Amino acid sequence: MRIPSPRWFRERVEPVPDTASMPVSTLELFFDLVFVFTVTRLTHVLGHDYGAGALQTILMFGVIWWMYAGYAWLTNAVPARRPLRRVLLLVGMAGWLTTGLAVPDAFHGSGGWFALGMAVVVTVHGVMYLQSTRRFLPIFAANLLSVGALAVAAAVTGPARYALWAVAVAVMWLSPLVSGQRGFRLHAGHIAERHGLVVIVALGESLLAIGLVAADLPMGGHVVSVAVLGLAIAASLWWYYFARDAEPGETALTGETDQVRRARKVLGGYFYAHVPILLGIVTMAAAVSASIGHLTTPLGHGAEYALAAGPALFLLGTVWFRAVMGLPGRPGRILTAVVLAATVPLGAVAAGWQLVAVLAVLTAGLALERPSGR
Repeated sequence: MRIPSPRWFRERVEPVPDTASMPVSTLELFFDLVFVFTVTRLTHVLGHDYGAGALQTILMFGVIWWMYAGYAWLTNAVPARRPLRRVLLLVGMAGWLTTGLAVPDAFHGSGGWFALGMAVVVTVHGVMYLQSTRRFLPIFAANLLSVGALAVAAAVTGPARYALWAVAVAVMWLSPLVSGQRGFRLHAGHIAERHGLVVIVALGESLLAIGLVAADLPMGGHVVSVAVLGLAIAASLWWYYFARDAEPGETALTGETDQVRRARKVLGGYFYAHVPILLGIVTMAAAVSASIGHLTTPLGHGAEYALAAGPALFLLGTVWFRAVMGLPGRPGRILTAVVLAATVPLGAVAAGWQLVAVLAVLTAGLALERPSGR
């Protein structure tokens, strides 16, 4: 017997052709702000412990980023034009907010809340995506299985907790190997704009994280200097991505008319390659926040490594992105990432010296890179 479903669910969702405009909606922007709040909370986890905190950050980000990308695909395939769909997205936002609030203590006392928030996120996403294609069912099942692993992880302790988190991430990330990419039609301009917006909002939230730390310190030249240097480093990362990569990437995606190959490019370029890009922003923000109050004193506690690793991860992510999208390679960025590692000893002397060195290396890399021949 067929289970009855509401009319809004049965309604056929027609894909929007590339020739038609499909701008990111204000509801999607609102949604992204809640998501980036969740990602920014990872900065606090990493900033408090560059050992276990780094592993926790990677595992949480693996789950969080997978589901954000899923929502980017969702609103591409099922635009929230009907009131009930908008309400469902708002319910999903409540799930994201719950998840974000649980992030700082997710591996201790609030793991159950993280799993609960993610259960809402996954359920709303799956129910809505099935309107577009039944081929999403295996991925929906995998996402629910991952949520189950997170719920069990909240009830255990020690290595078993980390193992279950790793299982949750692996099940999510490997699910496309089971489902394949057929049946997923994506509007190139919308998907590129959506991911570009989350990068710019993440950069902005990284500055907010720096400002929140600075707010607890007496106003002075040392605080302003570190904050301005942090802004300059974030601006250089913006320049690499938006002035050099974003538009050519969108053009390359639009030029791919085969929907299966396009879906694979989105998966490889806008999901997997953006992992180091966004983790780089989180790492950079945590390190610059730790630098406030240490302009003329050593960083220590691993922050000097994070300050070099953040921009390096970002650059390597852009190299990966360009490779997936079929754009000309940028071997100079790999060299720049290597040179950034040489700034670590400066952080052991004074944070200010390393901040200046990181900015100088990034600026030199931009200056030596030809903007033409994209």
